[in-house]
Amino acid sequence: MKSLSDRRTVPIFDLPTDLRTEDAVEAACATDIAFIEERLRRGMSVLVECDKDLSLYLYLGIRARLRRAARGKRKAPKLVIVDGRPPAQPCDGPPRSGLGRMLEQLTDAIRGTVEKTIIVLLHLDVLATTHTGLTLEAREAIPLLYENPEAVLLGFRDPSFPLPKVIEGVFAARREIIGTPRETLPRLVTQREARSIDAERFDPFALYKYVSGLNPVRLRKLMGAVGLRREALPGRPQAAAVFREIRRQTAAEDFELPNVDLEKDIGGYEEVKTRIREDLLELVTRKESLDRGDDIQALERLLPRGIIFHGPPGTGKTFFAKAIATALGATVLVVSGPELKSKWVGESEENLRRVFRRARKSAPAVIVFDEIDAFAHRRGTYEGSGVEHSMVNQLLTEMDGFRSSEMLLVIGTTNFLRSVDAALLRPGRFEFLIEIPAPTAADRAEIVKIYNKKLGLGLDKQLCAHLVRRTEGMADREANLPFTGDHLYAVCRALKRQAMRTGAYEFTREDVDRALQRRTRRQVVLSAAEERVVATHEAGHALLAMLVEHATPPERISIAADMEGALGYVLRAARTRPYAMTRADMLADICVGLGGYLAEQLLLGDVSIGAYQDLQQANAIAHAMVEEFGMAPDTGLRVVLESERRRAPASSAAWRARVDQAIEGILEGERARGKALLEQHRGPLEALIKLLLEHKVLEQEALKNLVK
Repeated sequence: MKSLSDRRTVPIFDLPTDLRTEDAVEAACATDIAFIEERLRRGMSVLVECDKDLSLYLYLGIRARLRRAARGKRKAPKLVIVDGRPPAQPCDGPPRSGLGRMLEQLTDAIRGTVEKTIIVLLHLDVLATTHTGLTLEAREAIPLLYENPEAVLLGFRDPSFPLPKVIEGVFAARREIIGTPRETLPRLVTQREARSIDAERFDPFALYKYVSGLNPVRLRKLMGAVGLRREALPGRPQAAAVFREIRRQTAAEDFELPNVDLEKDIGGYEEVKTRIREDLLELVTRKESLDRGDDIQALERLLPRGIIFHGPPGTGKTFFAKAIATALGATVLVVSGPELKSKWVGESEENLRRVFRRARKSAPAVIVFDEIDAFAHRRGTYEGSGVEHSMVNQLLTEMDGFRSSEMLLVIGTTNFLRSVDAALLRPGRFEFLIEIPAPTAADRAEIVKIYNKKLGLGLDKQLCAHLVRRTEGMADREANLPFTGDHLYAVCRALKRQAMRTGAYEFTREDVDRALQRRTRRQVVLSAAEERVVATHEAGHALLAMLVEHATPPERISIAADMEGALGYVLRAARTRPYAMTRADMLADICVGLGGYLAEQLLLGDVSIGAYQDLQQANAIAHAMVEEFGMAPDTGLRVVLESERRRAPASSAAWRARVDQAIEGILEGERARGKALLEQHRGPLEALIKLLLEHKVLEQEALKNLVK
């Protein structure tokens, strides 16, 4: 039979006609059995970590290999099994439990050990499990295991059972067996089973994608069920149906089989989608079309092992991960970073090992480490217990440990890429760093289109455009959080609830604005004097937005107290080039931001507390211009470095004084500019206030008429 590197498919008549489970285990685990047998012959104790249903067959394979190695040369070692089975002849006294009999057998074996004797502990994990601390049997077994240093032990442990470190220390060698090597697959599938997939040829590469995490015992059980299906007809393969059934059988209970289409279910973000398609999905598709095994293996080595999605909260990082899993036909396990950490020594690392072990058994799989920076924080910037560094090392070990033929992808999500340990960002680990930023206006329009269709809202183009405009900028200025797809989804769901409650699917702009209000609070009732203050304030913002060069014009003004804590607002058009803002643009934003404060001062002779956030924003922009962007001539090119923000700035008092003077000069200059413009256009300002008090809400058309 030719190797898999020669060709992709194998003629069905090259496959075995019948296959025993023990023969399948010996074929699939030949390398592992040889490793264990060689260590045992050298007198080393070996701990084997494998699924419980594989233990007995592995033992039989090891025993057969030991006997073959000793044939005609030397005497085969004696194997003493400690498994808790009752003796053939009943003994006097009360019957003992299985664990009690295991302890008796272990005692007799340890104290009666002679040369060339191997003690086989088929259920070491059951004897010494520590889910609730050391059992009485474990306390008795530990001194027994250390009693005879000459004893050679062969222990089997199911990975779902934790072992005390003191028992693991007895074993000089350790072997973990997960899944089945792909090159052995043609020897593990019978002709009848292969014909149930395709009548003419067997494609081990296509099948392996769904069974790579199965041990040979489970693989034989699954393929036995496949063999009960009706055979495929020539030219009519039924591989897709068989693989779907296998996928349902191999997916673990806590793994999700997502159904998120990258194009249909995710709106906008064309650059992100293009990156995902070109660097991952198209390569996987190319792999499916290759004919030679060595070409496939070469391509597999090029596929990324890890991706990090970073960006603000709520931008759909986990949603993108599920879309990738759907495109790969993979399961998804979302793991919260903080949940992996434990106060017990070694348990955090074991939690990581357990995650990868389960994922490999459910391959193809995508592991999503949500908030990966919770345990993979940049060294030197986090004061913790120190377990974080061990967890990073364990994560890297696990990523380097699985076979390239196993389709396993690790995705980390974080809101703070700068805080992630640099060891994870090196090429070969998480080599793809993909930003999922706050959605642009075009992205939000596509997102609204998807939710409008899915929820059957029937929003017209004007309402969709209004929702897109209303979600420009920050959703929470205090937390510096922008509007994201989550906000749009929440608005669409609120509109759907309203429609189901009222039975009417005709919405207005006020309905959209009300849906944006997520906090429950009492309705605000303003007095006439208070309403005039709010109208004056918002009119000042709006008029300066129309008058100041480089400012974006207003599209809507409202003094209806229906937003989250806002008695009024001015909705301005988005900037057409937000990534290349100039000094003039930032000065214009400061001037418009001071418009409410200046209008109150001009017309009312006093100012209200409503200017609080405006002043905060204006000061923040001025600080950024001076300290970050070097836009103040008096301070030159000297700016505050990122490292200086985390400690006391190493700057002179004279330079700080120049910075403060530059910031104050910017604010004072824009205050004077805004005041002069409002004084010059006092008539339109008062007219705008009158219209606001009369109509409460002014749209773009009314504002255009005012300008005329």
